[in-house]
Amino acid sequence: MLKKTWIVASVALLGLAACGDTLGEQALLGGGAGAAAGAVTGGDVVTGAVVGAAGNVAYCRTYPSRCR
Repeated sequence: MLKKTWIVASVALLGLAACGDTLGEQALLGGGAGAAAGAVTGGDVVTGAVVGAAGNVAYCRTYPSRCR
């Protein structure tokens, strides 16, 4: 189970690394990665999507040079 968690976390982080150019793209990509992580780990998909979207937008707005 621990190995599965690390794999899902890695995939989610890679999904968040692809920020997108606009605010909408950033929210969509982050939300998708968060929802997928929530579904695979057995967590709440909606919560994962919200947290993923917010996290990706916040990261891309804070570090725009790292998001391209």
